[in-house]
Amino acid sequence: TSTTTPCYDHSLIPIGNVNLPCYISLLLSKLALWAAVTFLASYFVKLRQRYVLGDSAMHQMAQSSVFLSGMGTLGVEIAKNIVLAGVKVVTLHDSRLCDVWDLGTNFFIREEDVQKQKKRVEAVHSRVAELNPYVQVNSSTVALDDITDLSFLLQYQCVVLTETSLNLQKRIDHFCHSQRPPIKENPGVVMCLDNRMHGLQTGQSVCFREVNGMTELNGTTHQIKVLSPYSFAIGDTSSFQSYLHGGILRTVRVPRTFHFVRRPLKQCCHLHDPKLLIPDFSKPEVPLQIHTTMMALDLFQEHHSRLPIAGCVQDSEDLLKLVEEVNETLKSKACMNAALVRCVSRCARGCLAPLAAAVGGIASQEVLKALTGKFMPLQQWFYLDALEVVQPLQTLPLEEFASRGDRYDALRVCIGESLLSELHKLRVFMVGCGAIGCEMLKNFALLGVGLARCSGEICITDPDLIEKSNLNRQFLFRPQHIQKPKSITAAAATLDINPELRLEAHLNKVCPATEDAYNDTFYSQLSVVVTALDNVEARRYLDSRCVSNQKALLDSGTMGTKGHTEIIVPNLTESYNSHRDPPEEEIPFCTLKSFPAVIEHTIQWARDKFESAFSHKPSMYNTFWQSHLSTEDVLHVSAGESMDGAFQVIKLLSRRPARWEHCLALARLKFDKYFKRKALQLLHSFPLDTRLKDGTLFWQSPKRPPNPIEFDIKDPLHFGFLVSTARLFAGIYNVPLNGYSLNRIETDETVKKPDQMKLTVSSAEEREAISQLEEAITTGFVTQECLRMSPLVFEKDNDSNGHMDFVEAAATLRARMYAIAPADRLQAKRIAGKIIPAIATATAAVAGLVALELIKVAGAYGFESFKNCFFNLALPVVVLTETAQVKRTRIRDDISFSIWERWSIVGHEDFTLSDFLSAVREKYGIEPTMVVHGVKMLYVPVMPGHSKRLKLTMQKLVKPSANRKYVDLTVSFAPEADGDEDLPGPPIRYHFCNRA
Repeated sequence: TSTTTPCYDHSLIPIGNVNLPCYISLLLSKLALWAAVTFLASYFVKLRQRYVLGDSAMHQMAQSSVFLSGMGTLGVEIAKNIVLAGVKVVTLHDSRLCDVWDLGTNFFIREEDVQKQKKRVEAVHSRVAELNPYVQVNSSTVALDDITDLSFLLQYQCVVLTETSLNLQKRIDHFCHSQRPPIKENPGVVMCLDNRMHGLQTGQSVCFREVNGMTELNGTTHQIKVLSPYSFAIGDTSSFQSYLHGGILRTVRVPRTFHFVRRPLKQCCHLHDPKLLIPDFSKPEVPLQIHTTMMALDLFQEHHSRLPIAGCVQDSEDLLKLVEEVNETLKSKACMNAALVRCVSRCARGCLAPLAAAVGGIASQEVLKALTGKFMPLQQWFYLDALEVVQPLQTLPLEEFASRGDRYDALRVCIGESLLSELHKLRVFMVGCGAIGCEMLKNFALLGVGLARCSGEICITDPDLIEKSNLNRQFLFRPQHIQKPKSITAAAATLDINPELRLEAHLNKVCPATEDAYNDTFYSQLSVVVTALDNVEARRYLDSRCVSNQKALLDSGTMGTKGHTEIIVPNLTESYNSHRDPPEEEIPFCTLKSFPAVIEHTIQWARDKFESAFSHKPSMYNTFWQSHLSTEDVLHVSAGESMDGAFQVIKLLSRRPARWEHCLALARLKFDKYFKRKALQLLHSFPLDTRLKDGTLFWQSPKRPPNPIEFDIKDPLHFGFLVSTARLFAGIYNVPLNGYSLNRIETDETVKKPDQMKLTVSSAEEREAISQLEEAITTGFVTQECLRMSPLVFEKDNDSNGHMDFVEAAATLRARMYAIAPADRLQAKRIAGKIIPAIATATAAVAGLVALELIKVAGAYGFESFKNCFFNLALPVVVLTETAQVKRTRIRDDISFSIWERWSIVGHEDFTLSDFLSAVREKYGIEPTMVVHGVKMLYVPVMPGHSKRLKLTMQKLVKPSANRKYVDLTVSFAPEADGDEDLPGPPIRYHFCNRA
């Protein structure tokens, strides 16, 4: 997040009437799109190389970048070797075309490269890159002789020239030697640890801490210049001390002041050179065209005291003349677009609610910026249009847009009666009724989606209950709805907006476990599926069901001020599963366990401790006694049975408290275990002066040596941990808290467990543990009450349950133990509860954008009409892009398929695998070579015994699930040419039918 201080002359943000195209005069910032990929290096792959070079050299190499010119014989050899060695970034340069000669000298150039007249670097680039996925391989084809400014070489630590003229070598040599050595250069260069990408941008500011040696950096802020994804410059460091090791940085948002000229709005509207944000780069000329049209529309209203009448030719011509007059006043003339002007004239009196929702979200964020000075304000004009929705409707007869005196007249003016009727008939399945879901239902209600009288329907499902924290962005909910089901409450509130809808609310998750409810018959009755989800796995599952059942999927999501929409249409676009985002970076186990470096590590550690002690272990305890129906049943445990569960039960029984004082004693023992004994053990294993084989200190950043903590009852943090932990122990062991007292708190480290705990945890073999449990059962110590525990489910929003008290206290104590700056409760709650930042402005915007695409789906629009969107309202950036067109896989010249296609074979109960292969061969004219069901190989000719399966029935080989009468099989086919690999085909759906 950034902090800005805009100097607004007033708080007015002029917004146009939300017709078509909807517009808003706001402010524009620089567009910056970043993609980050995290690479995880493999230690074992490079083990032999480490013996030769040593860890320090390996680390330095893994942070370096090389520029390599010339992709001839020598150049390609060098490229191969340094990429295999693991240099982080390698740029391959060459401007020559592939030649027949290269076939005998360059092992990465093929005949087709010569025939297609590829440049050499283009031919070898992908083949070099695949040598080592951990190396970023770039390419360049610009002729070096034509480059006068060689400063681009500053981003590299090494320049390699092959096949280069001597004069050019001299010039580059002179440039390289003119640069200062990299040890302590001006500017100083910061390189990231462990091959991590910094994700920063030139111009950002960072603040350093915990730098050893070059201590002048600590606590200071520096503006950076990015040199590579792994390094950046921070200014002159030549006068500083020598750098030793370590260092942590954080980005600093430096306030910026914006001055806006005091001009009246009327004057701003007719500036000679207006600044325009372009959201859709496929039509960069449209914003200026809309700008002139909107200015002309304002003049039209001044002259006629009304807006143009839909279908009135004279009004359209008058507006067109006004547009020409406005255009003459501009320094940069707009390319006249008569069709757009006529479209605006026809729609001027209408209102497209989803477009208003999208613009409203953006405008609302600008209001918040004006009030708070937070984030970057838009700088000047921003137009968002829905021309793809309305322009194809221009040829419809005027009767389509005529008023009918109902609630849909304003919408009818924009899209016509026929398309409106299609919206009414839609059968929509929406999954999730949170922030986006509420906004989406509002749009459905305004559009008249799923009317009962038109046999339409909206089915919604969400298993969650409404929480207090939902109320600031899920606008359909009120305080009286807290702890009520989201879906049922949202349905009732939506019907208040439009009672003509048919709404059905469910409380189910959509997952494999609920396929009985949401089976193929259910999906076959749908028109479209809409997601309002907060996790990727649910999206992936829903996408697979939509692809299987040929249904459109409209997906969207937000995180803070960021948002995205993705439109998936059968047979036109790729699916959600066609691409995958980089996996979330997880905290290494050893970091959580022993070497935390930042507060996020300690909070996650505390959260894990909660799960282990108060959820997982009690659940395991209950499971043990559920599998052993009585205490006597335990006495008959067979010698071959695993004793893990029994051993854990012994440990839990041995510490089972009966009174509040016992809970406090357990909490006191936990304190020493977590914050004293663990630190002493680490320091014993790795004393402060421990050094690695290369001579560097073991305890250097990011590793921090722990400091053992002595319990102090007078320390509020120690006291808070004790009480919160004791409360949780009381909860899982069902110890009553009525009238509990804190007066008797044991502080003696040598104290033993409460007297009533007669069992001791043996460190001998598990069988001895079973014997102890048997003894406890036979002596009557284990009562029926002892056989039950109450696992806790972490709940971050209920401050009265003590869950966050424990996490916050434990995380803060661990942070203190490792000298890490602590976090406040809000930050701890966000990290521990994995809260995704959300704001109503972003959710309103994505819901509006999705609803616009829903209109296109209802109207069966073509591929080029659909748009995905990515935005960040904080920057602000709004980018509309074309959807990804579905790819087709070719099997033969006349046979290809896409992810949306299914082949089918129908069989009876006597249908054998041989019959199935014959049916595929006859129906599709292709020779099948392999059949797979999920991960099970049904038929692979080279596998022993598989030929015998040809006589088995399909019903014996594969069985459909209870709610399906088919299975989807993956079949491979023989290639056209000998020696080629088998080709995978589309899924073949085999239907089980009884013989007539």
